[in-house]
Amino acid sequence: QVQLVESGGGLVQPGGSLRLSCAASGDTLTYYAIGWFRQAPGDEREGVSCISSSDGTSDSTTYYKDSVKGRFTISRDNAKNTVYLQMNSLKPEDTGLYYCAADDMVRLSRLCESREYDFWGQGSQVTVSS
Repeated sequence: QVQLVESGGGLVQPGGSLRLSCAASGDTLTYYAIGWFRQAPGDEREGVSCISSSDGTSDSTTYYKDSVKGRFTISRDNAKNTVYLQMNSLKPEDTGLYYCAADDMVRLSRLCESREYDFWGQGSQVTVSS
């Protein structure tokens, strides 16, 4: 069973950057799809960016929420068993608790739907404010 730990959150001014990390233990992430989800107070958890498994037979598929396209980049480092979310040009509306999630049975058509994921980290707070 995989365990996930997020890090890299914090307080940043609008226009700034942060890089979130999701480090895994207990299993290799190579065969897992990984998702980054965020939840703001009073809102439902939403998929921000997700990446399909990388089993070496094909390129990974990525998904980005429309509001983060061109600003966020998801990537995986299988050697470090870690997935990253690089967030640039941050806006106040990006504020929230960011979770990473993993699962090895995610349907590609539902890559960034939270119900597809069984394994979750504890979350890392991102606050964008001047």
